[in-house]
Amino acid sequence: MDRPPAPGRLVTSRLTRRQRRRVWQAIQYAVFVAVLVLVVVLADWDRLANQFAQPDLAARLFPDIITIALRNTVVYTFSGFLFGLVLGLVVAMMRLSSVTPYRWVAGVYIELFRGLPALLIFIFVGVAVPLAFPGAEIPGGIYGKVALGLGLVAAAYMAETIRAGIQAVPKGQMEAARSLGFSHARAMASVIIPQAFRIVIPPLTNELVLLFKDSSLVLFLGVTLEQRELTKFGRDLASETANSTPILVAGLCYLLVTVPLSFVVRRLEARADKAT
Repeated sequence: MDRPPAPGRLVTSRLTRRQRRRVWQAIQYAVFVAVLVLVVVLADWDRLANQFAQPDLAARLFPDIITIALRNTVVYTFSGFLFGLVLGLVVAMMRLSSVTPYRWVAGVYIELFRGLPALLIFIFVGVAVPLAFPGAEIPGGIYGKVALGLGLVAAAYMAETIRAGIQAVPKGQMEAARSLGFSHARAMASVIIPQAFRIVIPPLTNELVLLFKDSSLVLFLGVTLEQRELTKFGRDLASETANSTPILVAGLCYLLVTVPLSFVVRRLEARADKAT
């Protein structure tokens, strides 16, 4: 005789696909709540508060953390972004060029600077460039060095993003422009590239968020007290006070900028999805 099905198997077989999905979701929520409770119960909140949340120490950081550190971080980020955007556009056009050496140079640049850590690029800018060109200085001082370091890294990623945006523009747009008497260069500048940038605004904004965080590498170039960005500012004061509250406040300042930018990225992506 056949054995009767086990009770557990009988119950499971009667569950519909939707019910099984709900059971699995309930298990996931239960595991999440259990882990959260363990963290809350086992963590030593008094020691954490003593090390990371000293209100009097946090108050001492203002207004310098805003007027010096955050301001410099924003300036470094936007200077690197603008330089990277211009260079990325040039590299993207070289990547799409019919001239083979241009495509080779662009391909090598993209693979090289996407493969190297950003830290090595900053060390190269701060050490190798002065050694290679004795007596020559990068225009803008520390701001020029930061723009070069961040821009070299960002341009490699932006170039591929812009190239994809150009290729996403319907070919009929170029044909229509040429039929109106536009030269290839004028059609690219007036018709194709503006449409491509409209397509790639969300990923470029996301790149801006990444650059804002990468600006913390400025400390490897050697900066003065008035040139410090958020990470250097928080790190110096944490060492001076033997407390990590300045680092936490610096992190909150990063979030003050990155969270709204991330929200903008999501809105732009949602609008682009609706448009398509």
